[in-house]
Amino acid sequence: MSAIQKRIHEAALRLFAEKQIADVNISELAQTAGLARNTIYKNLESIDSLFETVASELAAEMNERVGKSAAPDLDPAQRLANGIRFYIRRAHEEPHWGAFLVRYAATSSSMQRLWDGPPVHDVLAGLVSQRYSFRQEQLMSVVGMLAGSVLIAIALVLQGHKTWREAGSDTAELILRALGVPPDEAREFACAPLPPLPSLN
Repeated sequence: MSAIQKRIHEAALRLFAEKQIADVNISELAQTAGLARNTIYKNLESIDSLFETVASELAAEMNERVGKSAAPDLDPAQRLANGIRFYIRRAHEEPHWGAFLVRYAATSSSMQRLWDGPPVHDVLAGLVSQRYSFRQEQLMSVVGMLAGSVLIAIALVLQGHKTWREAGSDTAELILRALGVPPDEAREFACAPLPPLPSLN
């Protein structure tokens, strides 16, 4: 991605986080990116296609970073707890990123990839190892519970009702308990030191 495209995508993320796709126009995209309108036109097919690109990139980037964050032999319950908290911490550190998720992650098909990667793998690994106790046919409902809980926790943080640490630990603990992890263990996993989210360098 060129430096200009990167600026356009960063500006688009900020604008899409604040308003509906149909309300974003070329003029404010140019202003937010600090670029001329002509430059935007040369690098843009349409606002809708820009949204799809930004959403897809966001999902792929976060999945890859969370996937790289833990050793394969780490307890799947700890991996899941960490993954939940990574999302919530990043939303605190990058509020536009978090607001974009809250606005679109449950409805945009491009954003569904967020929930197809590490979260599903960690849930399945926990089920196979009998770490979790739910029926295989309940997998999509479990993923829905996980996604919805994370998005609400992010909203609570962005609205100032909870710190990211409180929201992250509470959400991770309650999800692990819902999946069958004993309460004391769930709390321990949810409060373990959270490593840095790996970069993609």
